[in-house]
Amino acid sequence: MPKQSSSGTSTGNGAFEVTKVSNLNCIDLSSSDIQRSVSLLKQACLDCGFFYVINHGISEEFMEEVFDQSKRFFTLPLSEKMKLLRNEKHRGYTPLLDELLDPNNQVHGDYKEGYYIGVEVPVDDPEAEKPFYGPNVWPTTDILPGWRDTMEKYHQKALEAARSVARIIALALDLEIDFFDKPEMLGQPIATLRLLHYGGDISNPSVGIFGAGAHSDYGLITLLATDNVLGLQICKDKDAKPQVWEYVPPIKGAFIVNLGDMLERWSNCIFKSTLHRVLGNGQERYSIAYFVEPSHDCLVECLPTCKSEENPPKFPPIKCAAYLSQRYKDTHADLKLYKAERT
Repeated sequence: MPKQSSSGTSTGNGAFEVTKVSNLNCIDLSSSDIQRSVSLLKQACLDCGFFYVINHGISEEFMEEVFDQSKRFFTLPLSEKMKLLRNEKHRGYTPLLDELLDPNNQVHGDYKEGYYIGVEVPVDDPEAEKPFYGPNVWPTTDILPGWRDTMEKYHQKALEAARSVARIIALALDLEIDFFDKPEMLGQPIATLRLLHYGGDISNPSVGIFGAGAHSDYGLITLLATDNVLGLQICKDKDAKPQVWEYVPPIKGAFIVNLGDMLERWSNCIFKSTLHRVLGNGQERYSIAYFVEPSHDCLVECLPTCKSEENPPKFPPIKCAAYLSQRYKDTHADLKLYKAERT
């Protein structure tokens, strides 16, 4: 693990990028001291938008099962995985280099592969017409028995954990505790599970090679489970020259939680959505991200507790579905490219 004062990487322009290890607040969801939880979370959201969550209701044994099932998928031959290529609803497999998160600094896409699983909606349900809703793309049971059951169970458990975190966020924003539980918010959310695999490449920021390029997440909050391989970095001040990147060490059994751009927008920039990236160090790395956003028709506009005459709203209102659709379009390869490769 890098030492706080002695490690670093060149940025490629003569500047020296100091690498540190971040010390994040830890929120215990089983704690009865709600005011302490609110205080710790609020401090984290004002400082860097990242924090740990423990005792979130998902056992370590089940988490290990989810990781094992994820590894089983990613070890399949590429030809089998490409049969499950993501569709227009962002369900299914995303190949190596498919996603380009930091086009100004990356020479290629991200050196990772992934798999999207969203809210399961039958194809004949009118709700399936909405972006990010519809049937998922599943491996067949003869190839990966039990895989779908495990992932659907995890999807539900992670959503409950996310709702618990959102209640503490509501209190930290001086809102009612159930503010985000409303049907138009997390009552009918756009919630997306994404399995991720980094194949052991070595990143080199000086030449634009990253496991995942620098970005902030699009939505409300993200819950990240990861193995014990170091790789995630955050930059608390994106405007600093040079940018200072800090590693976020994994904690066994904990989620790493971060705020998304939508919550920064909602809070009128009071809470921060922070740049983060992944650097590969030659070791394989697995992680599981769970992206939580409000419902399609939710109007994201400045919260009443986050504006005043001295601090008017900084952003116009926008519908959640329109906002997310554009962000995904901006960062993923056009599916026509894969169709062209097959012909």
